[in-house]
This record gives sequence, C-alpha cells and structure tokens, in this order.
Amino acid sequence: MRTPPSLQHLAIQSVLSNQSLSISALEDLPAVLITLLFMEIYKQGYTEMLKAMVQAWPLPCLPLGDLVESPDLETFKAVLDGIDLLLAKRERPSRWKLQVLDLRNDHPNIWIQGYHSMAQISYPDVLTDRPTESCGSMMIEEQPLMVIRDLTIKDGTQNALQAHLLQWARKRKERVQLCSRKLRILSGSVSKIQKALGVVRLDSIQELVVSEFWLPGTLRIFTLYLGHMKNLKCSSMWTDIPRSHENSQYPWIIGGYLGRLKHLQELHVHNILFIATIPTILRSLPPLKMLSLSSCALPETDLRFLSQYACTRQLKHLHLRTLPMKRAEPLRAFLEHVACTLETLALEECYITDAQLSAILPTLSQCSQLRFFSFYGNCISMATLQNLLSHMARLGHLRRGFYPAPLECYHPEDWYLENFDPGRFAEVGATLVQTLRDVGTNQKVQICTSFCHRHNTCQLYSLTLDGTWVVTEEDLTGLSALPV
Repeated sequence: MRTPPSLQHLAIQSVLSNQSLSISALEDLPAVLITLLFMEIYKQGYTEMLKAMVQAWPLPCLPLGDLVESPDLETFKAVLDGIDLLLAKRERPSRWKLQVLDLRNDHPNIWIQGYHSMAQISYPDVLTDRPTESCGSMMIEEQPLMVIRDLTIKDGTQNALQAHLLQWARKRKERVQLCSRKLRILSGSVSKIQKALGVVRLDSIQELVVSEFWLPGTLRIFTLYLGHMKNLKCSSMWTDIPRSHENSQYPWIIGGYLGRLKHLQELHVHNILFIATIPTILRSLPPLKMLSLSSCALPETDLRFLSQYACTRQLKHLHLRTLPMKRAEPLRAFLEHVACTLETLALEECYITDAQLSAILPTLSQCSQLRFFSFYGNCISMATLQNLLSHMARLGHLRRGFYPAPLECYHPEDWYLENFDPGRFAEVGATLVQTLRDVGTNQKVQICTSFCHRHNTCQLYSLTLDGTWVVTEEDLTGLSALPV
C-alpha cells in the first residue's frame, strides 16, 4: 500500500499548481513551508517564483551552496535577480530577513534537516569583526547584503558561475559585499588578480593559496591587497616550476606583509628559494599552530633561527619535507624548542642518517603530546629503526607512525633508486614485529617502501593486529594535512 502524501507535500503541490497566485501569497505562507517550497522550486527551475522566494526568505542566511553543489547558471541568475528586486526597494520591507547568501557547501544535509536547523546558521563565521546591535537600533540591518563563495583565480576557461558573480557584485559594491573565506590564486595574470581582488572584501579571506610566481612588479601589486587581508589565518605558497632567480625575489617582497598578519596561524611553503629570508618573515609573525616547509633549500642557520622566535613557541604541527639535514644540532635545537606543544611531526625525505637520528632521539622522546609521526624517506639501518620504534613507544599519545624501510631492505648500491626487495623485507618485517611486541605500542605502525611526491602516492606495509604486514598504495595528500 502506498503511503499517502503528507499535508506539507499537498500544500507545496497546490502552490506550484498556480504560480501567479503563489508569488503574491508567499509572504502569508508559514516559514517552515517556505524552505521546503524553495527546494522544489529550485529543483524545477521555476525562475519567476524563485525571484519571489528570495524576497520572502524568512531567515538571515540562505545556504544555497548546500542545496546544490554546481548550480545551474540560469537558475542562479534568478536568485541574484531576486536580490536585485530587494535592493531596488527604497525601504526595506518588514519581512526582509535575508542578510547572507552563502554559496559554500559548509552545512551538509541542512536542507533535509529543515527550517529549525537552518535557523541556527543565521550568521556565518567569515569575518572577525561582526556587525553588532546597538541600543534603539539594529545596526546589522544597515549592513550591505553579504554573498559568500570560495574563489579560484586561474588561467584558461573560467567558472561561469564565479565569473557572473564577480561581474554582478562589481556593479553593486555599495550594497553588496562579496566575501571569500578561501581564495586560491593559480594565475599570474595581473588583470585577473586585480579584477577579482578589487571586488572581494579582503578582510573576509582566512585561507590563501598562491601557486604562481610572478615578476616583481606583479608581486608588488599583489602585496597591496595582501596587506588588507587582516584576518588571514592560513597562507600557502608553492610552485612546481624549477627555482630560479625570478622566484628568489618572492620572499623579500611578500615576507614583510606576512609579518603584519596578526591572525596568521598556519604557514605552508613549497619549492621556494628563500636565500636567508626566513628570519625576516618569522621575526614579526604571531604564534603559529602549523608550519610546513618543503623543498625550500633552507639554510641550517635559518633552521636555528626557528628555535629563537616567539612564533614557533606554541607550534602544534610541524612538517619538514625534502630539506636535507647536514648536521643534527640545528634540528635538535628546534625540536627541543617545540617539544612540549607538538602534536604532529613530519620529517620526510630529509636524508637523516643513523648518526643524526641518534643525536635527536632524546629530544624526540620529550615530545609527550605527539599523536602523529612521519619519518619516511630517510636512510637508516635496521638497528636504528628498532631504536627509534623503542623510543616512540614511550609516547603515550602517539597513535600513528610512518617509518622508512631500513637499508637492509634495499640493494646497497641502489638505495637512492628505491630498489626495494620484498624478499629482504620478509625477514626484516618478522624482526620488527617482535621488536614492537617487546616494547609494546599503541600506535598504528606503517613502513613506507617507496613514494612519489609528484603524484602524491606511496607504498606502505601496514602492521595488522594479528602481526602480519599488508601492502597498500595510499595517497600522500592526506598525510600532508598531518593531524590525525
């Protein structure tokens, strides 16, 4: 027997059957019904009704990005047309509640959960400086309408929805604020950067990704915008092009501006030639939670500076990759500086030897809060690996560890080529199982036998509960995020 339709379903179908009537009667509908009706209208693409629905929206926030991942452009234009009709009114109607159009996908299933759950996201966490109410007046109602979308500036074919949104917002800057919590710049085009950043409210940007290196003139233009990103929390700078004298100018141009960002918590840098500018950048930074440096040709003197600045004293996540360590002392001093706060630590492909690891092991043992440890890509012997596992077993919070296969698993002359021999690992693996049983450990132990940073893949031997090793291929992208 078929379940009879609910009263809400019948009411929605009744409204949809007479679109001309529904548009004039929307304001009299129960607020709970409007959210369900909006879903159906948007799904069916009824653009005229959609314009009216936007004007009658009963909540401060319309989470459109949670309704559909890739909105149809024409349907999206109808939503903006509805906002235009609101903005065209000389006086705000008494039922005008809409303050924020959120185009991100930050609240999964919110439309299924319904009106009451949606009412709890009435104002998004985008700006540090929020509008506040004052006695006798509602200052928040006088604020421009806010539109939120994570933006990507890139070469080639542009996202049609983003392009239309930028053009629409540019013409309405006085009454609409376009906010972007996450901004990715994948282009070196000055005109594209200026067109986008000239529209976006810069203090709304909390996460910035820059993956292109430009001429000094372009950098100087960009830093004019960077200086206004006062609420930036996470900055990532990387490139896949070979280092050259052109990108060596990047740090000293951009570094001074990073030092002014007092809310910065995470700094990720990849494949940039710093030429002794790390101290200049870090000297004025606020305390960081996350620092990630890879392929940066970091001088050992700069590594020593890392242990002297206040910005690293509260560091929780440290990721060093492809930074060859010639001496252990600078790294030991830095780890000693952050041992009390570190929760995740990655020392990947740093070519750390037996002697260097032995020098830093006592300091590693002091990282009492460590939950995640990654050490693959370093050339150590079986005896040293066993010693490392013994020390790490004493860390009560450690839950996961990535370790290199010992040199005994490779042909001596071919270690650099990663010529791993599974047959040799069979014997080594049995010994490691016994070592782990002897020391006792709560961590998930995985041995990395090969890796490719270009394709973000690695081969792992994972120890199961029954003491056997299982071979898997995994994505390194997840490992770079570090936290368990």
